[in-house]
Amino acid sequence: RQQSLAMHLLKLVLNCLNFDFIGNSADESADDLCTVQIPTNWRTIFLEPETLDLFFDLYHSLPPMLSQLALSCLVQFASTRRSLFSNPERAKYLGNLIKGVKQILENPQGLSDPGNYHEFCRFLARLKTNYQLGELVMVKDYPEIIRLIANFTITSLQHWEFAPNSVHYLLTLWQRMVASVPFVKTAEPHLLDTYAPEITKAYITSRLESVPVVIRDGLEDPLDDTATVFQQLEQLCTVSRCEYEKTCALLVQLFDQNAQNYQKLLHSSVRNPLEITVQEGRLVWLVYFVGTVVGGRLTYTSTDEHDAMDGELSCRVFQLISLMDAQLPQSSNEKVELAILWFLDQFRKTYVGDQLQRTSKVYARMSEVLGITDDNHVLETFMTKIVTNLKYRGRCEPVISRTLQFLNDLSVGYPFYCIRHIIFENNKVKINMRYLSFKHFPFLGISDNYSLSDLRCRTTFYTALTRLLMVDLGEDEDEFENFMLPLTVSFESVTRIFNSSFEQEEAKRMLIGLARDLRGIAFALNTKTSYTMLFDWIYPAYLSVLQRAVELWYREPACTTPILKLMAEFMQNRSQRLNFDVSSPNGILLFREASKMICTYGNQILSLGTLSKDQVYPLKLKGISICYSALKSALCGNYVSFGVFKLYGDNHFDNVLQAFVKMLLSVSHSDLLQYRKLSQAYYPLLECLTQDHMSFITSLEPHVLIYILTSISEGLTALDTIVSSSCCASLDYIVTYLFKHIAKEGKKTLRCRAMSQDGQRLLHFMQQNPEVLQQMMSILMNTIIFEDCRNQWSVSRPLLGLILLNEKYFSELRATLIASQPDNKREVLDQCFRNLMEGVEQNLLVKNRDR
Repeated sequence: RQQSLAMHLLKLVLNCLNFDFIGNSADESADDLCTVQIPTNWRTIFLEPETLDLFFDLYHSLPPMLSQLALSCLVQFASTRRSLFSNPERAKYLGNLIKGVKQILENPQGLSDPGNYHEFCRFLARLKTNYQLGELVMVKDYPEIIRLIANFTITSLQHWEFAPNSVHYLLTLWQRMVASVPFVKTAEPHLLDTYAPEITKAYITSRLESVPVVIRDGLEDPLDDTATVFQQLEQLCTVSRCEYEKTCALLVQLFDQNAQNYQKLLHSSVRNPLEITVQEGRLVWLVYFVGTVVGGRLTYTSTDEHDAMDGELSCRVFQLISLMDAQLPQSSNEKVELAILWFLDQFRKTYVGDQLQRTSKVYARMSEVLGITDDNHVLETFMTKIVTNLKYRGRCEPVISRTLQFLNDLSVGYPFYCIRHIIFENNKVKINMRYLSFKHFPFLGISDNYSLSDLRCRTTFYTALTRLLMVDLGEDEDEFENFMLPLTVSFESVTRIFNSSFEQEEAKRMLIGLARDLRGIAFALNTKTSYTMLFDWIYPAYLSVLQRAVELWYREPACTTPILKLMAEFMQNRSQRLNFDVSSPNGILLFREASKMICTYGNQILSLGTLSKDQVYPLKLKGISICYSALKSALCGNYVSFGVFKLYGDNHFDNVLQAFVKMLLSVSHSDLLQYRKLSQAYYPLLECLTQDHMSFITSLEPHVLIYILTSISEGLTALDTIVSSSCCASLDYIVTYLFKHIAKEGKKTLRCRAMSQDGQRLLHFMQQNPEVLQQMMSILMNTIIFEDCRNQWSVSRPLLGLILLNEKYFSELRATLIASQPDNKREVLDQCFRNLMEGVEQNLLVKNRDR
């Protein structure tokens, strides 16, 4: 019974300390920058040293389940806001916290429990979050405390398999302490130059020692959790730069030792696959460590000596690249390759760019060993590595994907012109990148050996390649045709296959690849001239092939998704690239093709009938969301005059709007909000329709209007601000349209009456269903008054219109809301409502909305 009481008391204290006193916690799960805003009238309790002593005593005397709660309370005590104390009081409070830490570390038995251990690591991290290094070094017995914390950290790192999630907090402590060193003003020694290198060494050696254990015992490899690894490496990079000479010497020694062992194993007459795997695992970690320390270079603290050390380390990775590539195509290690690509990216960010001195000392050692004298030579090495990976590692999707991302990053920004020169003018890259096919890079092929998902890489590849090529191509149509030649040949092949009794699987694979390639090209063409060349190339012959494919294979999202995404990319008017010349009908022609494709897909997909829960998104909703996205781009792109269609009796615009309605009615309201991509496509599209095409909205059948307005009502409270903001905007356009119609009705001229049939239909519908707008007003009012409203401006837009259209209901809602409050708050809320409508003229919506 005593333990139960103690547990509930500790939970009560913890909940009090966790309370968000000033309502500013955006993310309650975040644990890095937490300050507890303790009320000032609790100050006396916090100033009494007995308060902290009580919780430390509870930790030492209670069993693990309860001592863990005592530590959780201490974590919050350590996070108490600084302004609660004066300077002397704060120093005394910190001294008491540190005294407790010392007691725990001197009697560490309780830390063998994972829960206690985790909370203690959080406690240590919070000390540095809330106190400055200058304050910590002034604490009594600081040298002894920092020695104990360092030993505890080293022991924790050596036992890498025990509570791995807690290491984050220990590294956070050391990262923040080392980062604070330049700003410490006190004369007291901080001793971090003694302990930080030991922490770095412990982390590096423990990870290398983990490799044989993981491989031999079949344990879960820490490297598989890349998010955690990169987070820890980012923390380590700050710590490792303290006394950098020691870190560098350690890494050089370990790298040389492991690389020599690896070479011996490769050249041994009897190959031992297990030992080779262990050595490769160690080299993976070492490459990550080198990338980490090179990427951790800070311009304002870096010296020539440090740059020379970076060169010393980088040499070894570049030599390892040559060693690994020499084994191709017989053997290849995915993890080594991913680590090397990460290193190259870190090197690029740190040492390749127009902001850096070309004479950087990093190249001094590299020119001696490798002949790499400046960043142009490094870029050549990058390109050689990229081409090697694309040629020989086509079967390894993670490596290809990361390689192409690296090429994509190089194709943007400063290295752009150098890379272009290396690819197209320089003979060191032995492939003419203008005329590529799967003979050069297997991943561009359509062989059955590759899964359809592997073809995704092609989009990134063609984006980067097109970006680089367009500088040379400019407006030269012949050069553009030459560049498109492999795709032209493929399209002609597909056309022939379609016109004969065709082999479905081959045609399908070719089309999927083509759609992905073309989407990459279209994404990179952001000028009117270059986009027009692509449009002239694809229209009309090849677009009809894509239309046919959607018609045939609508049941197979692996085929329809890339084609629909390609169409959605074509509809994007980025950088005004679709603003064709005034004499050109291309905008209308493009929209007609999109309309045909959306109608074809929409009609076919509805014929599938009811689908199971696990099939409904991949087979139907994903395609619908892409169609909506494409339609939204067309409606908002400002390159089509939609009135032209009705004027000339062209039904493509009407057809696509009807397809939108049919697809919409086949989706439940819960699915609209449950699937994020669908809701982020549908609601912005609805916003476009209510803004510019209210005549279409008013012409809808009552049950369709009810569906759309219900979807808006449900979306108003969505957590996704894109959705809720679009709902508010759509509602505002509908309400404003209604209000303007009622204002015009009062004038009753003959011309106005003829124009107002659409408005009359909508007004009649709203009079029949008054609860629709009333419910939305109630939702908005409750959101504003009782919830944490993240997009207040958007919520405010439709509010005045709703109030002016439903004044009677507004008065009732106001009375209900005031009555629901405690007596002492009713007057305040009543005053708020009076302020809301103060100075608002009843019949002027637009003028008064901002007021």
